[in-house]
Amino acid sequence: MGAIGTLFPLVVLFLIVGAVAYVGYQIYLYTNELADRGLNKMERKNVVLTKDGMKVGVKEIRNEEYTDRTQRAFVKAWTLAEEDKANAQRRPGKPSRSATK
Repeated sequence: MGAIGTLFPLVVLFLIVGAVAYVGYQIYLYTNELADRGLNKMERKNVVLTKDGMKVGVKEIRNEEYTDRTQRAFVKAWTLAEEDKANAQRRPGKPSRSATK
Protein backbone atom coordinates (compact mmCIF):
# COMPACT_ATOMS: atom_id res chain seq x y z
CA MET A 1 0.00 0.00 0.00
CA GLY A 2 2.99 2.31 0.53
CA ALA A 3 4.11 2.26 -3.13
CA ILE A 4 0.60 3.00 -4.39
CA GLY A 5 0.25 5.87 -1.92
CA THR A 6 3.44 7.52 -3.14
CA LEU A 7 2.57 7.07 -6.85
CA PHE A 8 -0.98 8.43 -6.50
CA PRO A 9 0.03 12.15 -6.56
CA LEU A 10 2.19 11.49 -9.62
CA VAL A 11 -0.73 9.83 -11.46
CA VAL A 12 -3.00 12.75 -10.55
CA LEU A 13 -0.36 15.19 -11.82
CA PHE A 14 -0.10 13.34 -15.14
CA LEU A 15 -3.90 13.33 -15.51
CA ILE A 16 -4.07 17.09 -14.89
CA VAL A 17 -1.19 17.80 -17.28
CA GLY A 18 -2.79 15.54 -19.89
CA ALA A 19 -6.17 17.28 -19.55
CA VAL A 20 -4.57 20.73 -19.89
CA ALA A 21 -2.57 19.55 -22.92
CA TYR A 22 -5.74 18.14 -24.54
CA VAL A 23 -7.64 21.41 -24.00
CA GLY A 24 -4.70 23.41 -25.36
CA TYR A 25 -4.51 21.19 -28.45
CA GLN A 26 -8.25 21.59 -29.09
CA ILE A 27 -7.90 25.37 -28.84
CA TYR A 28 -4.97 25.21 -31.28
CA LEU A 29 -7.03 23.18 -33.79
CA TYR A 30 -10.01 25.53 -33.50
CA THR A 31 -7.93 28.68 -34.03
CA ASN A 32 -6.29 27.18 -37.14
CA GLU A 33 -9.69 26.21 -38.53
CA LEU A 34 -11.01 29.71 -37.82
CA ALA A 35 -8.02 31.29 -39.56
CA ASP A 36 -8.51 29.05 -42.62
CA ARG A 37 -12.20 29.96 -42.82
CA GLY A 38 -11.36 33.66 -42.64
CA LEU A 39 -8.68 33.29 -45.30
CA ASN A 40 -11.07 31.44 -47.64
CA LYS A 41 -13.75 34.08 -47.13
CA MET A 42 -11.30 36.87 -47.91
CA GLU A 43 -10.05 35.04 -51.01
CA ARG A 44 -13.61 34.82 -52.30
CA LYS A 45 -13.72 38.61 -52.03
CA ASN A 46 -10.45 38.94 -54.00
CA VAL A 47 -8.28 39.78 -50.96
CA VAL A 48 -5.09 37.74 -50.69
CA LEU A 49 -2.60 37.78 -47.81
CA THR A 50 1.01 37.24 -48.81
CA LYS A 51 4.28 37.64 -46.97
CA ASP A 52 4.64 41.02 -48.72
CA GLY A 53 1.31 42.20 -47.35
CA MET A 54 -2.30 42.26 -48.41
CA LYS A 55 -3.22 42.39 -52.08
CA VAL A 56 -6.69 43.36 -53.23
CA GLY A 57 -7.71 42.03 -56.61
CA VAL A 58 -10.05 43.86 -58.92
CA LYS A 59 -13.02 41.96 -60.21
CA GLU A 60 -12.45 41.55 -63.88
CA ILE A 61 -14.91 43.12 -66.24
CA ARG A 62 -14.58 42.79 -69.96
CA ASN A 63 -14.17 45.95 -72.00
CA GLU A 64 -17.27 45.11 -74.04
CA GLU A 65 -19.40 44.69 -70.93
CA TYR A 66 -18.08 47.96 -69.49
CA THR A 67 -18.90 49.78 -72.73
CA ASP A 68 -22.40 48.28 -72.82
CA ARG A 69 -23.14 49.38 -69.25
CA THR A 70 -21.82 52.88 -69.90
CA GLN A 71 -23.82 53.27 -73.10
CA ARG A 72 -26.95 51.92 -71.41
CA ALA A 73 -26.65 54.49 -68.62
CA PHE A 74 -26.00 57.28 -71.10
CA VAL A 75 -28.99 56.34 -73.26
CA LYS A 76 -31.23 56.10 -70.21
CA ALA A 77 -30.18 59.57 -69.03
CA TRP A 78 -30.64 60.98 -72.52
CA THR A 79 -34.12 59.46 -72.82
CA LEU A 80 -35.23 60.83 -69.45
CA ALA A 81 -33.93 64.28 -70.37
CA GLU A 82 -35.78 64.19 -73.70
CA GLU A 83 -39.01 63.11 -71.94
CA ASP A 84 -38.69 65.99 -69.47
CA LYS A 85 -38.11 68.40 -72.33
CA ALA A 86 -41.11 67.06 -74.25
CA ASN A 87 -43.34 67.25 -71.16
CA ALA A 88 -42.24 70.83 -70.50
CA GLN A 89 -43.11 71.85 -74.05
CA ARG A 90 -46.57 70.24 -73.89
CA ARG A 91 -47.51 71.93 -70.62
CA PRO A 92 -45.96 75.37 -70.54
CA GLY A 93 -47.67 76.31 -67.26
CA LYS A 94 -46.20 73.46 -65.22
CA PRO A 95 -42.48 73.27 -64.43
CA SER A 96 -40.56 70.15 -65.34
CA ARG A 97 -39.21 67.70 -62.74
CA SER A 98 -35.69 69.08 -62.98
CA ALA A 99 -36.86 72.67 -62.40
CA THR A 100 -38.62 71.77 -59.13
CA LYS A 101 -35.52 70.25 -57.55
